[in-house]
Amino acid sequence: MCTVVIDVENAGVARLLAVRDEDPQREWDALGPWWPERYSGVIGIRDRRAGGAWLAANPAERRLAVLLNRADVRDLPDAHAVSRGSLALESVMGRSPVAPLPMHGFNLLEVGPEGARVLSWDGVELRETPIDPGTHMIAHDDLDDETTPRIEAWLPEFRALGPTADSPDWTAEWTALLASSTELPPEDDRAIIRDNRPHGYPTQSLLYATASVTPTGLEVRDHALPTPAHWSI
Repeated sequence: MCTVVIDVENAGVARLLAVRDEDPQREWDALGPWWPERYSGVIGIRDRRAGGAWLAANPAERRLAVLLNRADVRDLPDAHAVSRGSLALESVMGRSPVAPLPMHGFNLLEVGPEGARVLSWDGVELRETPIDPGTHMIAHDDLDDETTPRIEAWLPEFRALGPTADSPDWTAEWTALLASSTELPPEDDRAIIRDNRPHGYPTQSLLYATASVTPTGLEVRDHALPTPAHWSI
């Protein structure tokens, strides 16, 4: 139940804040070049168990991808499901997924020179949602889906900060707003920094990343939370 807030300026220019929710018992590696043989030049946040990435970036190509889970509309037994960890890595190499896919549902956020979009797979259909200029938010449902409590609560707040292009300190402003959101308890369904266990999932917020993709390059930074589901930076 990860969360991404993204501000698209125009094709090939975007800035984002991404929060990763995962089982704290599932080991991971911070941002780095973990796949030199298969994905040369790619950096990302690696899941040690499956070897894939939650977030991946290809600075040379100015491509960035973030993977978020979403619910299936049909039952796919875990034993028959392929790991989704390759999706972000393949994406930043210019290879987007093509249906049908033997995977559980996902939202794949892609940013590249041609623009930004979300590819959504629900186990039956693969849909593309282009992301128009402006500030947007996505979690486990559709882009800007107001039925998702954290989007309803916080998307207006991020939009009220104005375009990131107008602020040389946008990362500080967005991070400060993220910090203020933790006044809500992590079990609250409006929370961005989350403890999803009361909602039936073993996941908690473990880290956040900020990234910018511009004509002059790609920058990404990751920040681990000292304690899962709690803000103490």
